[in-house]
Amino acid sequence: MKSFACGDVVPGCDATFVCDTDDDVLAAVARHAQDDHGMTEVPAELVDQVRGHIVAVA
Repeated sequence: MKSFACGDVVPGCDATFVCDTDDDVLAAVARHAQDDHGMTEVPAELVDQVRGHIVAVA
């Protein structure tokens, strides 16, 4: 399992994601970025930041 906390990249956001794979986390984060942060496109730099903060969970 993999986990990501949006607040690690976007200060003040308390959304967290726990998914089976990094790709699943990225897909969930992309939906969250659009729905909750109004981003119509997720820049590559942001994807890299998210990847850097995904952690394995037991």
